[in-house]
Amino acid sequence: MKFSGKNVLVTGSSRGIGAEIARTLAEYGLKVWISYRSGADEADKLHNELQERGLQSAVIGFDVSNEDEFIGAIKTIIDADGELSYLVNNAGITNDKLAIRMKGEDFDSVIRANLNSTFYGCREALKAMNKKRFGAVVNISSIVGETGNAGQTNYSASKGAVISMTKSFALEGSARGIRFNAITPGFIETDMTATLKDEIKDSYISNIPLKRFGSGREVAEATAFLLSDGAGYITGETLKVNGGLSM
Repeated sequence: MKFSGKNVLVTGSSRGIGAEIARTLAEYGLKVWISYRSGADEADKLHNELQERGLQSAVIGFDVSNEDEFIGAIKTIIDADGELSYLVNNAGITNDKLAIRMKGEDFDSVIRANLNSTFYGCREALKAMNKKRFGAVVNISSIVGETGNAGQTNYSASKGAVISMTKSFALEGSARGIRFNAITPGFIETDMTATLKDEIKDSYISNIPLKRFGSGREVAEATAFLLSDGAGYITGETLKVNGGLSM
């Protein structure tokens, strides 16, 4: 894949899907800014891995749900590299419980971490990319943002809003050639799914047309495509990476 920009910020990239996205984009030749809030050791480990492989990376720690910290992080990147070419809004949290037991703060905390942070990132990226009239953003949403899910009212609300917000940013960025797209992963192999009992895994897999969980690498490759020049005529779209689960 070809990229006309030179660097990318991937939020929440010290581990899991975010780390795989960072690793993949570095392999495609971008300088990757590895972002973390609490996983400093994991971020440093990934940074060292990439450096040992001759790939470009840097580490930056900040709370994506804090507006001032996000603004400061973007400034740090631009001061260091002279630009921000790409952004992947990946950071997010869950706080699952049935709606009748969900307190206001349970709802608000997930909205702040998942939705507000994506807004801050998209807004600041749009400001930064406006000057060059170039850039692309990928927002990592979720299949439950499209389908809903019992016990995840807060999470599904945040991820559903990310999808519609992506379209609005796509409309605002289009005049400057700045693209915004979203990805909705389904069941992906992570540390969390690895702890599931076999019978639970089997029940989930039975509903997936491709009969398996996806990999972090598959989400990462989809992200890379949407950022790349090959997707230059794609904006405001939502790419489903879920094995056909929500056809």
